[in-house]
Amino acid sequence: MKRYSTLYLRIAVILIGLPVLAICVFWLPNAVDYLHVPVTLGVYASAALFFTILYKAMKLLSYIEKNKAFSELSVNVLKHIKLCAFAISVIYVALIPLIVPIADADDAPGLMGLPLIFIFASSVVGVFAAVLQRLLQDAIALKEEIDLTV
Repeated sequence: MKRYSTLYLRIAVILIGLPVLAICVFWLPNAVDYLHVPVTLGVYASAALFFTILYKAMKLLSYIEKNKAFSELSVNVLKHIKLCAFAISVIYVALIPLIVPIADADDAPGLMGLPLIFIFASSVVGVFAAVLQRLLQDAIALKEEIDLTV
């Protein structure tokens, strides 16, 4: 059962990454004139961090398959996911002043909502990873304490 659930999650991670990859390959190169170079570079930087998060999620799933879920390796993966997620939030916070004139000039108020959605979503992922990291550290400490007691 565990193998099927991790396989399902691996497929989900791949399916999450495909639309972002398609946007980075097909839409963003054509949008440089529209979005300006600094905004495009910021979006590419956040996409690189997003793919790093997906890679780390795949790594975490492989640790779960190998019964190494309660190890320092998993804690480190969650730490990297947390840092990347918060870095994405910082990038989009920094991009907001650059996006406001673009949205104002094109009369596109929805363009302002996009960075706010990305900031919120990546912050949620970062906080969730931080909570899981702390829980996993506590579980590992408890496990080591029990092993020493026996």
